[in-house]
Amino acid sequence: MFCYYPCPCGYAGDTERACVCPPAAVTRYAKRISGPLLDRIDIHVTVPRVQYEKLANDRPCEDSATIRARVEAARSKQLHRFRGTPMRTNADLEAKDIREHCQLDAAVQSLMKAAMRQLQLSARGYHRVLKLARTIADLQSAPSISPAHLAEALQYRPRMAE
Repeated sequence: MFCYYPCPCGYAGDTERACVCPPAAVTRYAKRISGPLLDRIDIHVTVPRVQYEKLANDRPCEDSATIRARVEAARSKQLHRFRGTPMRTNADLEAKDIREHCQLDAAVQSLMKAAMRQLQLSARGYHRVLKLARTIADLQSAPSISPAHLAEALQYRPRMAE
């Protein structure tokens, strides 16, 4: 796991405490982490401060056993998919294997083409997004990658500093 603060003071984007850094310092600070390094991290998630009311409510949520069963089913599906190969999970896919196991229909190809242009994905970024989309599809027991799976994978890409 990799964690970094959004600015030198650590409060850029915080809803309760104001960032005291000048905008140029925030940009300069964000650029300290190289694009190629960020490109090697599959899932980037910004975790905002959680309000007490959200932590203390009694709203039902999915329990760990249910989530574990879904993950185990996805892993089993991947083991079955890759039987007879040295690969065990979607993360092990190489570029040549992605064409076989992450086939995209026209709608998904169109979304990926737009994402490549807008997010300026590298070849590595492109492959990582597809592997993650395949995993998301596996977690939902879907036979192929849908636009929703690809969109979810894309939302985990890093937001590069301007």
